[in-house]
Amino acid sequence: MNGNEFNLNTKYFSELDIHFARFLAELSKESVPEIMLAGALVSRFTREGHICLDLPTVEGRPLYVGGHEGDVVVCPELKRWSSLLIDSRVVGRPGDYKPLILDHRSRLYLYRYWDHEKVVTDYIKDHAGMVSTTADIDRAGECLARLFPSHPEDGGPDWAKIAAATAFLKRFAVICGSPGTGKTTVVVRLLALLIELSERMIPRIALAAPTGKAAFRLQEAVRKNREGLSTSGAVKAAIPGDAATIHRLLGSSKNSPHFRFNRENRLPYDLVVIDEASMVDLPLMSKLADALPRDCRLILLGDRDQLSSVEAGAVLGDICGMGEQRTYSTEAADTLGLLTGYEIPKEMVAANIRGVQDSIVELKKNFRFHDASGISRVCREVNAGHGEEAMNILRSGTYDDVSWLDSRGSDTLPSYMRQMIKSKFKDYLKCLDFSQYSENVLDFLEEFRILCAVRSGPFGVLTLNRIVEDVLDEAKIIRREGEWYNGRPIMIIRNDYNLRLWNGDVGVILRDSDNILRAFFRDSGSGIRRFSPIALPEHETVFAMTVHKSQGSEFENVLFILPESDSPVLTRELIYTGITRARRNVAVLGSEGIFRTAVSRRIIRTSGLYDALYSH
Repeated sequence: MNGNEFNLNTKYFSELDIHFARFLAELSKESVPEIMLAGALVSRFTREGHICLDLPTVEGRPLYVGGHEGDVVVCPELKRWSSLLIDSRVVGRPGDYKPLILDHRSRLYLYRYWDHEKVVTDYIKDHAGMVSTTADIDRAGECLARLFPSHPEDGGPDWAKIAAATAFLKRFAVICGSPGTGKTTVVVRLLALLIELSERMIPRIALAAPTGKAAFRLQEAVRKNREGLSTSGAVKAAIPGDAATIHRLLGSSKNSPHFRFNRENRLPYDLVVIDEASMVDLPLMSKLADALPRDCRLILLGDRDQLSSVEAGAVLGDICGMGEQRTYSTEAADTLGLLTGYEIPKEMVAANIRGVQDSIVELKKNFRFHDASGISRVCREVNAGHGEEAMNILRSGTYDDVSWLDSRGSDTLPSYMRQMIKSKFKDYLKCLDFSQYSENVLDFLEEFRILCAVRSGPFGVLTLNRIVEDVLDEAKIIRREGEWYNGRPIMIIRNDYNLRLWNGDVGVILRDSDNILRAFFRDSGSGIRRFSPIALPEHETVFAMTVHKSQGSEFENVLFILPESDSPVLTRELIYTGITRARRNVAVLGSEGIFRTAVSRRIIRTSGLYDALYSH
C-alpha cells in the first residue's frame, strides 16, 4: 500500500473521507498509508451510521476502492495496524484529546463520537443506580395500587405497573415495547404518582420527541390518558398537555450545532420524558444528557425493534440489548415486589446483574393487536428473522388485518393503484367538498398511507406520488392546475425555525373561506396553523412516504410497497417498522424473494455503548 490511493476519486470513499485522510496526514506531518486508510474508513463508517470503526472486522479485508478488482487495497493485520495508529500523533487513547481515539477493544472513533458515547454512558451509569427517595415505599405502593387497579388475565405480573415502579425508583428508566403496548398510558400514570408524592412542590415536567409528528402524537396521548386517571383534578392539571421536539426543548439555533441549554445552562426541569427514543441519534442524546440537571429524571419510551435513527448510532438498541431477555438483580426484584405486589419470575432474576438492566422494563401485552392477530404474528416472525414463516402468514388469507400482493413487474403497480385510490382515498377526498377548514381533512388523511422502502425507482416514493396524482387528476377528483392544488397533502423536508415547521410535519393545501389556497398544519396545541404556500420551506407531496419518514406516525390502513430489486436499506427492522405503522390493516406488495432477503438482514451499527454499559 502507498499513500497515493487517497488521491483517487474512488467509488469506495467519498470526497469527504479522502479529505479527512489527507487532513490527518497534514496534521501528523507524515503520510502513513495505514493511518490515512484508517481515517478514511472511520469517516465512511460514521456516515453510514456507525459510531466507530471496529478494526478486527476489517483487518485483512480487501477494499475495491476504485470499483474494480485491480483497484484493491487490503487492510493491514490488526496488531501492526494498531501499533502504527497508537504511535501516530493524531491518534490517542480514551481520555486523550486527539482527532482519532483507539480504545482497548480496537475500536477507532472520531474524537467527537467517542466523547458523545462517553457522555451518554456516564449519564446512564450514574443515574441508573440512583434510587429515588421522594416518598417511602408504603405510600408509593398505595398510589400504584390505585393507579394500576387491573390484574393481568394470565395471572402473571402487571408489567405496566412494574414499569411505573421502576421509573419511580430510578432517575433513569426505559419503558420499551411495540406499538399498542401502552407505554404512554404507563408514563401518564407515573406522572400522576410522582405529582401525588411530591412533598414540597409539583415537579417540573417536560414531554418531548424527536420529530414534530411524534411530539404531537405524544401530547394527544397524554391529554387523552390523563382524563381517565383515578386521581384529583389538581394532579391531572399538573400533568403537562404540550410536547415539543427535542431540538426545541434544548433551544436550537438556526445554522448552529449548539443549543441554548447545555452543560453550563441546564434545563429547568425535574423530569423529562422522551417518546420514540429509537429515533434519537447518539449526538442528540449526548446533548440532552449534558443539559439535564443532576437530579432530573429521564424516562425513555420506545420500541427497540424499530428502525434506528437516521444519523449515527442505535442508542435505544444499545441500551436495551437487541433481542436480549430482560433480567433483574435480586435487590431490584425484591424492591419491585414490595412496591407492586408482583413477584418477578425467578428465571428473570440473577444476583450479578448490573444496575442498567434494573432500569429497563419491556411491555409485552398488546392492547391494539391480540396475540393471534395477523399483524402480531407477522411481526414476531419478522423480528425472529423467520422470513418464510412471516410470508406464509401474509399469504394465508386467514387474517383480515394482513395481506400479500405479488408484484410481477412495475406494470402491476399503476393498475393496482387505480383501484386502491378509489376505495382508500375516498373519505379523504370527499371531505374536501364539505370541510371549510383542515382539521377533518388531516384526520381523514391518516386513514390511509402508502409506505415505500425507497425514494427512487418504479416502486419508490417519487413514482408513487406521481401515480396517485395522475389517477386523481384523470378521475377529476383533484384539479392539478399548478404546483399547489386543493387537497394536496404535503410534508416538510427542511426545518424552518422562523415558521416553526419541522422536517416530517404533514399538512394539506386547501382553499380557505376566501377561496385562496393555504397550507394547513396542526399546531403544538389543539388548533390549526395556516400559511401561504409560497412561504413554506422545502416540501413534497405525501400520498406516499418512506418508512423512515413514517416513524412516529400511525395510520389506520397501510399499503407497504417493497422495491423490485434488493437494496441494503431492506432489513427486518424496516419491514417491522412499516408493518407496525398500521393500526387496523396492512397490505404488503412486493416479491417473495425480496421480502425474505430483507427479513434475513439486520441493521448492525458498531458502537461501544453496549459494552460500556454492561461490562464490569
